[in-house]
Amino acid sequence: MARWRDRRRNKVNVKTQVVKNKKQPSVDQVTGGKIPKSFVFARGKLSAPLKQLELDLRKLMLPYTALKLKEKKRNNLKDFLNVAGPMGVTHFLMISNPKSVPHLRVARTPQGPTLTFQINEYALAADIAKSQPRYRCTPELFKNSPLIVLSGFGGGSQHLKLTTIMFQNIFPAIDINTVKLSSCQRIVLLNYNAEEKLIDFRHYSIKLQPVGVSKRIRRIVQNHQVPDLRNLQDVSEFLTKAGYGSESEGDEEAATVSLATDLDRVNKASNKSAVRLQEIGPRLTLRLVKVEEGLCSGNVIFDEFENGTYKKADNEASEDEPADATED
Repeated sequence: MARWRDRRRNKVNVKTQVVKNKKQPSVDQVTGGKIPKSFVFARGKLSAPLKQLELDLRKLMLPYTALKLKEKKRNNLKDFLNVAGPMGVTHFLMISNPKSVPHLRVARTPQGPTLTFQINEYALAADIAKSQPRYRCTPELFKNSPLIVLSGFGGGSQHLKLTTIMFQNIFPAIDINTVKLSSCQRIVLLNYNAEEKLIDFRHYSIKLQPVGVSKRIRRIVQNHQVPDLRNLQDVSEFLTKAGYGSESEGDEEAATVSLATDLDRVNKASNKSAVRLQEIGPRLTLRLVKVEEGLCSGNVIFDEFENGTYKKADNEASEDEPADATED
């Protein structure tokens, strides 16, 4: 019995709670392939802020991710791969802190490639919330995957093309002709600065508001509540009271759109709506430092510290030692 107990203590367990809603599709209706799913986990010991960044990234990747992924110190890459296959996981996001320099590796499973980014700066979702007087981040925002927008990646370099493909495929594709506007509530923006070789990673919520409609009227329609008119002589005073006219922010022509279909009781297809983005975090400033052909191994085809040139490694890096993994 003692020997059996020791085996159970040494066994590595990877507990996951990936999307279990049976109503969610498993096949991408646009590409016909599997819907991208992800694991976000740590490699090595992390500080408390980096652990929170790991949780923030998991939330960002919702709903097709393992939000409650349980890790152990003995877990290696093979453990996560053993669980990822049966669960249809297509991407790994791995946070590490070698030599006190945070890194983020984004890999395609099971055979790569792997992009390694150095995290120059980051801000947690809690930091973003504290910096805004009216922070809005409801659970409804995470029922659908975010849109992905890439800017400045058209330089033609091979490593930039790989970065573009990787991030484009990390979220489900959308068909602009059939997508429901109500499902477009978040957006991930990646902007590449060619001079500094930095990538600004931002996460926003999307909010539409009708142009030319006062805040008071909009609240009545949205909340279905009868306004308080006790101190007013006429209902017109409620509508014309100073300070409650149409909000100016976002009402400019460049920030307005004409909806193809009705979104809700306020935003109608017949009227223009103002698009507003609110940052909800996390916020990252990344530098691409390495591209490997395999999953955290194989030929190194780009290395920023080798004068930014492409190269082929003479010997492939050794893989992680295998270990057992079970799913609870």
